[in-house]
Amino acid sequence: MRWDNLAENDPAPPGAGRAAALFDADAVVTRTFDTPEFRGVTFHEVRARSIVNRVPGASRMPFEWTVNPYRGCTHACVYCFARKTHSYLDLDTGLGFDSQIVVKVNAPELLRRHLSSGRWQGAHIAMGTNVDCYQRAEGRYRLMPGIIEALRDHANPFSILTKGTLILRDLELIRQASEVTRVGISVSVGFIDHDLWRTVEPGTPAPERRLDVVRTLAELGIDCGVLMAPVIPFLGDHPDQLRATVRAIAASGATSVTPLVLHLRPGAREWYMAWLAAHHPHLVRRYERLYAEGAYAPKWYQRRITRQVHELATEFGIGPAHRGAARRIPQRVEPEPAGPTQLTLL
Repeated sequence: MRWDNLAENDPAPPGAGRAAALFDADAVVTRTFDTPEFRGVTFHEVRARSIVNRVPGASRMPFEWTVNPYRGCTHACVYCFARKTHSYLDLDTGLGFDSQIVVKVNAPELLRRHLSSGRWQGAHIAMGTNVDCYQRAEGRYRLMPGIIEALRDHANPFSILTKGTLILRDLELIRQASEVTRVGISVSVGFIDHDLWRTVEPGTPAPERRLDVVRTLAELGIDCGVLMAPVIPFLGDHPDQLRATVRAIAASGATSVTPLVLHLRPGAREWYMAWLAAHHPHLVRRYERLYAEGAYAPKWYQRRITRQVHELATEFGIGPAHRGAARRIPQRVEPEPAGPTQLTLL
């Protein structure tokens, strides 16, 4: 495994002018736990040298900075675009991505130090956009409470995207942060078909459990949007499937729904196509044609899915998310508000 001379999202070969190493190689501790939820999973505990990452300029993401306390993900989604990042550590992007988890054990302290720097201007920080920060490992390592506390204490705006139900553990911290800065929560539910879920997202909570998270947040007066992602061509894109999914999202109390069609970047593409050949061989040629131009489905297909989902959202009464309060750092501890908390998606 290669730890030295590695920078975040840096695929350059050795000797090609890399940035400083991402981890301290002499501080890596490898552990396994003989418990049912972690059986077959190896954790590499590392002391990271940085935790706030700039999103590449060519990215389509609507944010510039991210925090990722983990690399690799036990959700084991066969389509996960982050699989390629495991190759930078000479780790397998297939089963290795699902079972070799890098844990940045010093993430909370690194983030607090970064936010305290005079150079940091308080930009929005997105979490859960690479691998899920509320995957099963978080139940043991508990990195997110310290991360949210640091963001709260510096009134730094942030958003969280997750497929995990563990986010409910940190609701009080999220509520506290929302009192001083803009906070966005979004849950990812691309479909509610159980047969599809069991094969493409085997390590995630069931779709209805994720929608229970949205429902719980709504009951507490906390806005939560749903990223309807991915919409999977020929397996999850039938009009009846889209209707059933949007209806369930609306019933959960989601404030918004945003569809995103499956994209297949290098690393994920190979793993997904191998899965497709094993489970749905009759679709391989159709996928090769649909994704012949690259990682993204054609614009006409994306527009069709977006239009259908937006029409269904209107039919079922899903409204836009509200904007949160302006960023402010309190000078003293204030009593808890009696009314509901309003959060924004981003």
